[in-house]
Order: sequence, then structure tokens, then C-alpha cells
Amino acid sequence: MTSLLHRVKSKMAIFAHRKARGMLDGEYGSVFRGRSLDFDDLRAYVPGDEVRDIDWKATARHGSPLIRRYVAVRRQTVLLITDTGRNMAAEAAGGETKKDIAIMALGVIGYLAHLHGDVVGLVCGDAHKTTSLPAKSGEAHLERLLRHVHANATMDSAASRLEDQLEHVARTVKGRFLLFVVADEMVATPSLSGLLRRLRAQHEILWLTVRDADLTAEAPWFSVHDSSPLMGHLARSPRVAAAYSQAVTDRDSGRTDMLRQAGITGGSVSGSPEVITELFALLERHRRAG
Repeated sequence: MTSLLHRVKSKMAIFAHRKARGMLDGEYGSVFRGRSLDFDDLRAYVPGDEVRDIDWKATARHGSPLIRRYVAVRRQTVLLITDTGRNMAAEAAGGETKKDIAIMALGVIGYLAHLHGDVVGLVCGDAHKTTSLPAKSGEAHLERLLRHVHANATMDSAASRLEDQLEHVARTVKGRFLLFVVADEMVATPSLSGLLRRLRAQHEILWLTVRDADLTAEAPWFSVHDSSPLMGHLARSPRVAAAYSQAVTDRDSGRTDMLRQAGITGGSVSGSPEVITELFALLERHRRAG
């Protein structure tokens, strides 16, 4: 198999000819807000210290001013999160499999992280299992992560349930990471909304949705769940097609509202040709929101 990372880098090289690659790199570097420092310990305040570094709660307990000391963060951790259930083996709106689009998106963010000296990890899975691969640096490691997604998102995989992978992150991940989530079309639910708010309280989150194929088009659609025919009458019935389109619009609006209320920057793609431009727009929106 051709290197998956090589495909990503080739796509980015094409994008670089449009003189926008540097902007994409810059936007990635601006994702993390704040001082890029981690808390180390407390010490007594001395004249000349920054007033903003005073820990007022600790000062009240101790009875004299204490300030927080920080250490510089030399590396950030980027955690790639994606669904490898059989939904990702389905066809996307642009005609490719959702898995291939997801790999391109994960590869772009992972490679940008590598260029910035950050470490990259992966959490993926389906309704039966969740796999966590630790964050490391290097192109060989990123290639392993992409190959893991490629090998596990198949028609033989269990059903998709990205909520399980997000719950795993909420339970097990300590510290403050950049979470980059590549997801199938998901319906907003109260439980998912609450889970995203929990995650957003700790992490920066970027969310990319891979859009479904348009079932109103004339095509022999089949379900990835049981190979049963999918609504072949849609294209022949304007009334049913209109109801279906409205249901899709309502689902998309609900997901958009859920992400916005959780403070998560989200976007969507139909195929891999638009991945880099959409990621650039996603990073820019996240920077402006900050």
C-alpha cells in the first residue's frame, strides 16, 4: 500500500502552490489560547511579581500573598478522534468512502502538528471497542495511526458509536489537549450535548463532519448495516424527497447548534479535495472565536 501520509503530503504540496499553506500552518499554531504555560507550584509574593499571577484562593487560606509559578509548554498534545465503525465504510456525498476522507483530514492535522513539534495520539473505535494509541512524534508514528484507521474502518466493523470514544476521552485523558474529531453525520442528543460540554471545559476541540451521500440521487443505494436497499423511491417521489431533505436539514441544524452551544468549532466536508480548504476555514473560525 502506498504510504497514507505520502498522499496527505502530496495534497498539501498542491495546496502550497496556491500560496496558502503558510497561512494554514499559522492558523494551526494559533489554535491554543492562553499563555502556553503549565502550572508548576506556589511561592511567596515578592515585589515586582505580576499581580495577575497571585492565587487569591491560596492566599486566603495561607494568610499571605502567594503567586503561581509556571513552566513553559514545549509541546502540545494533539489527540485525533474518529469513528472506525462500519458507517465510515459508507459512501460520502462526493463519492469517496468516508474512511478515505477521514484519513486525509486526520493526516493533515497530524502532519501540521508534526511540523510544529507537537505529539499526536489517536482514539478510535466502534460500538464494541475503543482503541487508544499513545501520543508520540514523528512521521512513522503518524503513518501507523493512519494505517490503523484504514485497517479498522471496514464493512465488517461493528456499528458506529462515536459517543463511546468521546466518553473514553472524558474518563481517561488528563491535561489540556487539542481534540480533532472526524465524525459521521450525528444526531444531536441531550447525552451527547452534555458530553461535549464536559470535554470542552478541559480541551480545545475542532470538529469535522463527513457528509452523507445524497439519497435523493438516482443510484443503487444499500445500507452498510445489513446491505438492504435504501429508499430507492426517493428520487421518484418529490413528496418523499422533500420530507427527506427537510429531515437532513433539521439534523444538520441540530448538530450545528449543539456544537455552538458547547463552544466547539465545527465544519463539514463532502470529499477529500475540499479537506484542506475546509480545515483552513475551521482553524480560522476557531482563532477568531478565541
